[in-house]
Amino acid sequence: MKKERRKRLSELLVRFAIFSITSGAGTLVDLGVHWWLSAAFHPDSYLWRFWIAPLISFELAVLTNFLIAYYFVWRERISQRTTRSFFRHYAGYNATATGVFFVKLLIMQGFHLLLVTVGWLQDKTYEPALCNLLAMCLSGLLSFALNEFVVFRKIRKED
Repeated sequence: MKKERRKRLSELLVRFAIFSITSGAGTLVDLGVHWWLSAAFHPDSYLWRFWIAPLISFELAVLTNFLIAYYFVWRERISQRTTRSFFRHYAGYNATATGVFFVKLLIMQGFHLLLVTVGWLQDKTYEPALCNLLAMCLSGLLSFALNEFVVFRKIRKED
């Protein structure tokens, strides 16, 4: 029993490491698009920089991360490679990612308020992206758990 538990924990840690590394692609998409949108369009608008731009960059990052997750991270848990399976998994992935996104937005707002309170990095174009990055680090744990145990859960076969 202990050996089986250790094996499961080891598999979970390896999958978390792979998830973290491959999530870098989505992080780069999210940060790059968010920074570009924040600086290029309506840079003086709080609504744009802290709500609309993150929403657009998030959706592009979700698509990027889903493709990596579906074809690489949890590929052995996909029993059938059909169009229906792809979109069913994408719907679940997008739903959980959307929930995590709202958590991330709240965390991002918290970091922004903290920086405003201490008077750091105000009027810097990278401040929204920095708040976004910090929030992504924290919300990434929730994202992994939802993918591991909900979207790409392991289906136990009856013996």
